[in-house]
Amino acid sequence: MEWNAAVKNKIELRLDGKETTLADYACKSSEAIRFHGAQEDIRPNFFHDSDRIIHSYCYSRYIDKTQVFYLVENDHITHRVLHVQLVSKIARTIGRFLNLNEDLIEAISLGHDVGHTPFGHDGERILSAFLKRENAGIFEHNVQSFRLFHELEAYGKGLNLTAQVLDGIICHNGEILQNRYGCNRNKTPEILLEEYKKSLEGSFKSKDMVPMTLEGCVMRISDVIAYVGRDIEDAIILKLVARGDIPREITEVLGDKNKDIVNTLVVDLVNNSMDKETLGFSADIFNALERLKSWNYENIYHNPKKSSQDKKIEKMFQVVLEECRGELNSGVDKTTEINKWCNSLGEEYKEKTSLPRIVADYVSGMTDDFLMNAYKEIVVPKSFGVSFGEKQKFTQMSNI
Repeated sequence: MEWNAAVKNKIELRLDGKETTLADYACKSSEAIRFHGAQEDIRPNFFHDSDRIIHSYCYSRYIDKTQVFYLVENDHITHRVLHVQLVSKIARTIGRFLNLNEDLIEAISLGHDVGHTPFGHDGERILSAFLKRENAGIFEHNVQSFRLFHELEAYGKGLNLTAQVLDGIICHNGEILQNRYGCNRNKTPEILLEEYKKSLEGSFKSKDMVPMTLEGCVMRISDVIAYVGRDIEDAIILKLVARGDIPREITEVLGDKNKDIVNTLVVDLVNNSMDKETLGFSADIFNALERLKSWNYENIYHNPKKSSQDKKIEKMFQVVLEECRGELNSGVDKTTEINKWCNSLGEEYKEKTSLPRIVADYVSGMTDDFLMNAYKEIVVPKSFGVSFGEKQKFTQMSNI
């Protein structure tokens, strides 16, 4: 189906008009850079990237990836897919108030966490330790998100997302909190690729990364805003903490409910960032946020009740990792899942990627349930059925 010429012209004029109203320091869609050449499409570049992201295989796996609380049967607890939506909404709200490019913010937000392992940050630490033991670099979920979109999706071709979106994705890190967020406008796609390669090796950590756009900075702080209060609500549902446990010196500044915490942080950030080329909080809000984040770590993320199954989870990872490595290394059975997956990415991937990294790429893409089922497949004996040969079809017999 072709566009009506008059309709297409009107759409393009309207889109161009919106671009001209953005803040001077916003990243325009016309500035987008793709690693493999521009593509003709009526959709603005960053808007187009959002479509590519939500139709990717790695995006669909968000649905069964843990945010913080795993192994709990409660449909009201936040999963990774909901966290991503919350980040996107908060970030777009900030971007709209500051007159930044919401399409770029949305694309970064939607794609930022696809590299997360099963069982969240605990799985990430286990995978990184595995790679370190093998002298094969490290594992960081933000770097893996970049890797998925740039190299692994589309059967090893990548999705050819814009450099600005990929940069925002790899630079996000919800564990890092800063009072001022600024961007490096001189950062080139070549520098971005170099940072990515060094990050895989472990010689350049994500905490040292600086986004090339202010939109990337918006998403980076929105990640913190989205989880810091929401995790408390989940912990209260699971009876790990009570609302009254939060220190008063924090709640008097930020509030004690997620909606109040989000509102306070967003309003303060916008108040202190309007018409500026950096983002930041007021001193009292930032100090309260730092204290709340530390309180979360002590009382929620490191809570003994939450970590009671950690040794079993680590054992499960180790068994699956070793089994996958053995299947790849033996070269005998090419019908195993990891061999079929590896072959689907093409010869270039197999030639340039170390065996431990292939294993990490494969296992990190698993959902929580997939990992547990893979473990059961390895360790739980299978029934032979009625005989050691083919299963027989029994008919009902009478007069016996």
